[in-house]
Amino acid sequence: MRDVVATTPGLFPLPDWAKEDLSDLKGHQKSDLVSGDEGEEIASTYDRVRAELVDRQAEAGLDRIVEGQARWDDMLAHPLAVHENVETRGIVRYYDNNNFYREPVVTGDLTFDGDVAAELEAVDVDASDLQAVLPGPYSLSDLATDEHYGDEESFLAGIAEFLAAEADALPEHETLFLLEPSLVENAPGDGLDEAASEAIDRVAAAVDSDVVVHTYFGAIPEKPYAHLMDADVDAIGFDLVSDHETTVYNLQEYGTKDDIAMGVVDGQNTLVETPAEISERIAWVEDQVPAQSFDTVYATANTELFYLPTNKAEAKLDALAAATEEVLEA
Repeated sequence: MRDVVATTPGLFPLPDWAKEDLSDLKGHQKSDLVSGDEGEEIASTYDRVRAELVDRQAEAGLDRIVEGQARWDDMLAHPLAVHENVETRGIVRYYDNNNFYREPVVTGDLTFDGDVAAELEAVDVDASDLQAVLPGPYSLSDLATDEHYGDEESFLAGIAEFLAAEADALPEHETLFLLEPSLVENAPGDGLDEAASEAIDRVAAAVDSDVVVHTYFGAIPEKPYAHLMDADVDAIGFDLVSDHETTVYNLQEYGTKDDIAMGVVDGQNTLVETPAEISERIAWVEDQVPAQSFDTVYATANTELFYLPTNKAEAKLDALAAATEEVLEA
């Protein structure tokens, strides 16, 4: 019998009280804050936010709890934006939406930093319930600019080595989500698609936990998906909100891993799905691939949750947890 796990890709919205506190402390909006260089009051505020986000996930009944990534002002670019050998320059659009981040320009070797590990170490939950979140190496290289490594494949390999060292330093955890929206939004071409799979392998090999490569903003093109299937990871995640038909085609044509992450809750729409709707979507996907029996289904939002107001994000957490209970009882 399959296991159904309620989880999220992380990057939660910052609570309103924290936005106000941080704005007062820094004198401008959170999006302008320089992450990684906070004073004691700023750090204390983020500690409070982290505790609140962790408690709220536990209250909802999620099976995997993330740190929440409230400090990630630059979204998936965060691990580079706080690195000593990276310069943050102009404001750039974050994929095809109205969110923006500071462009990270890599000017030197991406040496070990440990920022994400320190965040996760501050989460007070059992290791068996803990989920780490990192940008995937291809997406992080796509969001950044290289002024050091010299070419796309060398840059991607450098990013992978950096993320592998960061992943290796993480405290004990059950699951690692590598977020790879660029595999959809700016799919790698010939040669780079194979290199992207190898880069993901490099990061996944650094941890003992189950690794999920979560893709979103649509469906992965066929060739990059075929290469992704070669990566030694436990599960691939699919956006079943934005383009379920092409996603199901990939599943039917190429199969997938024994475990699967299903993005069945819309992380960019304030309409809150009911538990029944979520469980129906999970069952529908399984019906489309009757030849494949999954060991674990990660039921999750299709995208990060920071797009949503706090109350809507929290309501979706409740619905996800309730839906997985419903699926298991069916």
